Amino acid sequence: MRRNILSSVAALALAASPAMAAGTITVITSFPDSMTGPIEAAFEAAHPDHDLEILNKKTSAGVKYIQEIAGDNTADIFWASAPDAFEVLKNDGMLAAVDIASEGIPEKIGAYPLNDPDGYYFGFAGAGYGIMWNERYLKANDLEPAREWSDLAKPVYHGHVGMSAPSRSGTTHLTVETLLQGDGWDQGWAQWKRIAGNFSTVTERSFGVPDGVNTGNFGLGIVIDFFGFSSRASGFPVDFAYPTVTALVPANIGVVKNAPNEAGAVTFIEYLLTPEGQAVLLDPAIMRLPINPATYAMAPEGFPNPFEDATIGATVEFDVETSGARYNIVNSMFDVMITYRLDDLRTAVGAIQSAEGAYAKSGNAEARAMIDEAWALIDANPIDEAQSLDPEFAAIFTKKRTKADDEVGERQAEVEQKWDSFVVENYRKATELAQQAAGM
Repeated sequence: MRRNILSSVAALALAASPAMAAGTITVITSFPDSMTGPIEAAFEAAHPDHDLEILNKKTSAGVKYIQEIAGDNTADIFWASAPDAFEVLKNDGMLAAVDIASEGIPEKIGAYPLNDPDGYYFGFAGAGYGIMWNERYLKANDLEPAREWSDLAKPVYHGHVGMSAPSRSGTTHLTVETLLQGDGWDQGWAQWKRIAGNFSTVTERSFGVPDGVNTGNFGLGIVIDFFGFSSRASGFPVDFAYPTVTALVPANIGVVKNAPNEAGAVTFIEYLLTPEGQAVLLDPAIMRLPINPATYAMAPEGFPNPFEDATIGATVEFDVETSGARYNIVNSMFDVMITYRLDDLRTAVGAIQSAEGAYAKSGNAEARAMIDEAWALIDANPIDEAQSLDPEFAAIFTKKRTKADDEVGERQAEVEQKWDSFVVENYRKATELAQQAAGM
């Protein structure tokens, strides 16, 4: 299928596209080779006078790289999923406002605008967040697919779930923030901690989650939609579902300010929005949601169409300004409460789940009260939502950790230490209470 798509795309583009300024186009992207490769091949076939140079970096690392080279910029394009990363670059004056020609592209996907209103970045594909599972793994472990976030917190999935950390993946950050916005700050964090209590692992990168599900290292993974679709199209025994509380947002692309080849950058973005460029998104290795509704006529059977199914992403109107304002805070909280204390959290949640099972047989009222108290300790947050949106507090979090022993600023380290002490004590008390309740 991939070869046929690429050959037809190249033929269409060669016939339709005018000659543009030639040269190398340097692209900073978080997307894997499996996605950029087919698009690069199709674009260069359509525009043989251009050469894409792909520099692969995590979203946050890509933002930092563009900030570092701003004085003598060598990059033409920033290309990633996370809209809040583009807001950071836009607000820092690191993107160029350009005019992009396109036809047949609507203003929104789901409830979310496709393009920056000021012309600094543009949507080229849709992205939703949800749950992927390995059908063989579930059958072997006598499990049903989890289709809602709350399902993943059920005791039957203990030790069967994988996820990356938002500090390591821009798309995972969007997944975490989506639930915080959809369920509310306190309920959202409570949900994440209860789900994380069932984690098998927190992977180093977002790609590790679909890889783990594909190979059966764990049964279910929290992923961006195209990981599930592309794995299924590639023959893995997997499937994917959008939970009710999810967002549908555009994956974006923008021209870096003072780009050495701005004309070439514009040519590439315009190509992505043409019918032939949108068709490449249906390559089995990519399987992104096109933003041109007409492209879905070429989609495989069962592929979701957000322009026909209005339920996808309808529940959450994702607020990119809220997400951007507390970006580093959310990443830090997830790592302190979950990533770096996963063993403690998993032990506490497992103990409460065992106590719930014992209570179901005994009906002991005192045990029920202790179980409720244990859950309240798990669910408790070190800060409220108002503090998460306080600019002065947000300014404390100046550095993103990738591992627990990374050095950060003194004030950030002080706050994170308080959070760590808070959750360690809560998880310890919750485990004790659950064990006592189970003994009743």
